[in-house]
Amino acid sequence: MGAVLPILLLVLAGVLVGGVVSLHRQGAPRGAVVVTALLAVLATTGGVLWLLPEVGA
Repeated sequence: MGAVLPILLLVLAGVLVGGVVSLHRQGAPRGAVVVTALLAVLATTGGVLWLLPEVGA
């Protein structure tokens, strides 16, 4: 499960980025676009940090 979770987080981030673009093009309220973008950033950050090696392990 160690290698699967970060990949799933990065896939989720990609889907969320696509959602941000789609919401923006459809003229959705700014709040919905910002919240979706923040979730995409969190998923990307989580996926990347999970892949980094542990220091001192």
